[in-house]
Amino acid sequence: MAGSTFGQLFKIHTYGESHGKAIGVIVDGCPAGLVIDEDFINEELQRRKPGQSKITTQRKEPDEVHILSGTFEGKTTGTPIHLIIHNKDQKSKDYSHIKDSYRPSHADFTWQEKFGLRDYRGGGRSSARETAARVAAGAIAKLMLTKVGVRIHAFVQQVGHLKLESPYQELDFTQTEQNIVRCPNLEMAQKMIALIDETRKKGDTIGGIIQCVIEGTPVGLGQPVFDKLQADLAKAMLSINAVKGFEYGSGFAAAAMNGLSHNDIFENQSGKVTTQTNYSGGIQGGISNGMDIYFNVAFKPVATVMRDQQSINTAGNEVTVKGKGRHDPCVVPRAVPIVEAMAALVLADHYLRSRSDQIDN
Repeated sequence: MAGSTFGQLFKIHTYGESHGKAIGVIVDGCPAGLVIDEDFINEELQRRKPGQSKITTQRKEPDEVHILSGTFEGKTTGTPIHLIIHNKDQKSKDYSHIKDSYRPSHADFTWQEKFGLRDYRGGGRSSARETAARVAAGAIAKLMLTKVGVRIHAFVQQVGHLKLESPYQELDFTQTEQNIVRCPNLEMAQKMIALIDETRKKGDTIGGIIQCVIEGTPVGLGQPVFDKLQADLAKAMLSINAVKGFEYGSGFAAAAMNGLSHNDIFENQSGKVTTQTNYSGGIQGGISNGMDIYFNVAFKPVATVMRDQQSINTAGNEVTVKGKGRHDPCVVPRAVPIVEAMAALVLADHYLRSRSDQIDN
C-alpha cells in the first residue's frame, strides 16, 4: 500500500494494524554513531499509550519497543533501524457488530470503496494505533536533534470551549507532564479534565487544540518552492488521525491585520539576527530564521461515541450503529507526543537536507 513512507533523507516506513500481531517502523537515513537511549524511546511511548488515565481509552497496551536492527553497542550503524511494538490487548470481538456497517465519520466507507475490503477490527491500518510507530521513530529524531540544540514542546491549549489564553512564553513547559490532560497550567488542566470526564459520562466525545513550540532551530531549514518547512510541517500534522486544521505563527489571525503591524522587524542582538516580533512563526520564505517555530493543530471530537447512531450498511440498508468498545473521549492528551514526534521527523529530515545546501570554500 502506498502512503506509508514519510521523509526524504531521514525517512520512516510504518507498518501494522490495530488488531494485528504488531505495529512497527523502519527508520532509514539516520546517521551512524548516534547513541540510542532505548529507555527514552519507551518513555515517549508511555506518553502516547492507551489506558494511562480515566480520560483515555482503557485498552491496556505495554507499548514496549524492541530494536531489531540498525544499532550496535548502543549506537546507530547508519543502516535501517527496525523498531517493533507487539500488540497485547486486542479485543476484536468488540467490532464484529460493525463489520458490515459504515460508522459515521470513520474511514469504513472510503476504505471499502478504495480497496474493496477493510479490516474492521479497530479500524485496522486507519486506526490511531499506527501512531505509536511514529512516536518511536520520532524519539530517534529527537535524540538526533538534541545534539544540535533543538527542543520541541507540545501541550494541550484547548479542550472544547476551554482555552488557555496565556502566550507560550509565559508557560512552564515542565508542568505539561504533571497532569493527565497535558496542559501546562494546572488550574486550566483541572477544568479540562472535568469537561472531558463529563463528556465521557454522557457517552460523547470532544475535540481540542495542541500547540507546539520548537526552540533552537538553526537558520536555513526548509526548501523552496514545494518543500517549504511550514508545508512539510502541515503535511506531517494533517497526516495524524483526527486532525482537522493547522496554522503556524499568526495563522488565521493575520487575515485581520495590517502589514505595518504584522511585519517582523529585524534587529542585531550581539551579532545575532533576530526579530522584534515573531508573527512569522520562525519561518520566512519557507525557511527557518532562527526564531521559535510555533503552530497549532486542531483535533476533531473522536468519531466513535458510546451512543446509538443511524447509518447504512454495505448493502445500502439503514442500520443502527451501537457505540461499543474502548475509545478516547478526547484524543488531545495522548496526541501531544504524536505532534512532537512528527515535528521532530520533519526537522530531522530538513536538517540533514540543509547540510548539502552550500559548498564549503
